[in-house]
Amino acid sequence: MLSSPLLPHRAARTNRAWRLAGLLTVATLALVGMIAVAARGTSMMKANLGSTLAATTRSAPVFVSQPSRTASFYSRSSNPSSYSSSSLSAKPSFNAGTRRSMSSCRAGLPIDLTGKKAFVAGVADDQGFAWAISKCLIEAGAEVSLGIWVPALGIFKKSMEMGKFDESRKLSDGSLMEFKNLYALDAVYDTLEDVPEEVKANKRYAGNSDWTVSEVAKLVEKDLGKVDIVVHSLANGPEVKNPLLETSRKGYLAAQSASAYSLVSMVQKFGPIMNEGGSVISLTYDASNKVIPGYGGGMSSAKAALESDTRTLAYEAGQKHKIRVNTISAGPLGSRAARAIGFIEKVINYSYENAPIQKELDAMEVGTAAAFLLSPLASAITGQVIYVDNGLSTMGLAMDSPSLRAEEPVKVA
Repeated sequence: MLSSPLLPHRAARTNRAWRLAGLLTVATLALVGMIAVAARGTSMMKANLGSTLAATTRSAPVFVSQPSRTASFYSRSSNPSSYSSSSLSAKPSFNAGTRRSMSSCRAGLPIDLTGKKAFVAGVADDQGFAWAISKCLIEAGAEVSLGIWVPALGIFKKSMEMGKFDESRKLSDGSLMEFKNLYALDAVYDTLEDVPEEVKANKRYAGNSDWTVSEVAKLVEKDLGKVDIVVHSLANGPEVKNPLLETSRKGYLAAQSASAYSLVSMVQKFGPIMNEGGSVISLTYDASNKVIPGYGGGMSSAKAALESDTRTLAYEAGQKHKIRVNTISAGPLGSRAARAIGFIEKVINYSYENAPIQKELDAMEVGTAAAFLLSPLASAITGQVIYVDNGLSTMGLAMDSPSLRAEEPVKVA
């Protein structure tokens, strides 16, 4: 058969026609799909708008609900060998209900701790961080009980009765804040068997009982049932004014016991009586990471231990009790306890001159940060050191140093 030279061109035109028809078909199908998706999205937007409007009519604040992944996270074994590659690579499953709840967060994200029970250890007067945290928790609706150092309990009660704290007790609505219960506490001792005879016989401890950590936890459970919040605001270094090179073994270990291990003890004893989703916070100081001359007696080491323990406790208590553990690294404050160090005013002035935010730290700023960390708004935050110090911890150079202010030498031509 003779072939015509025009046949290849005709075949090429035919192939191009078929390809063009195919492209038009695909484009048509894509357009139909886009119209369908748009229609479905419009209906979902209407449904979400309706649920959002309904949510805003409620009187109580609404918080973001947790995805179903949370339950499986906390139910995992604490034994690393029990993890399988499939469990580590498992993806969280989100349903439509989770997405709808995320759209119901109201503007302002109010902290609502109504119905929550808190135990705050370390209040001694109305000046420190523990007092500020307690006040913020009560402002948010929580019921607060205090654990007060045994020798200070009587003085605290008397000051309350005499109205010495009335000005500091005023809440935003004009009322005076009230505490549910006051407990004597010495967190250096876990059980009564740990208490030396000389302490038991000390007249400052006379008339008080059940003040070790385990005993107080049992009293709290008896009086309140389960609690949701535990605040550790405890620290003591009997040789804090001594440089580390002049600190005795006894003084060093005493600082560790009162300032660091007391947190471990409290999580041990209070963890079992905390509700799932509960939260623990403590207070630390940046001397854990940096050299602060004058903050001695092993206290810097105790704060470093506290921060390390925070991370480990967050893991272990999260696995065992389904609670969170964090610590706040607060800037310098002229509280009564801080004045015992002897140079707190200089540290406050240093912070004022060198921090990115040039102002004195207010105890209530730590209180509000603590209220956030202890609330459902921080439900995914655990094992963290949160700095509330006007940004001082970020600085690596003291801008008020005389060496920086020295006049530059005159250059000779």
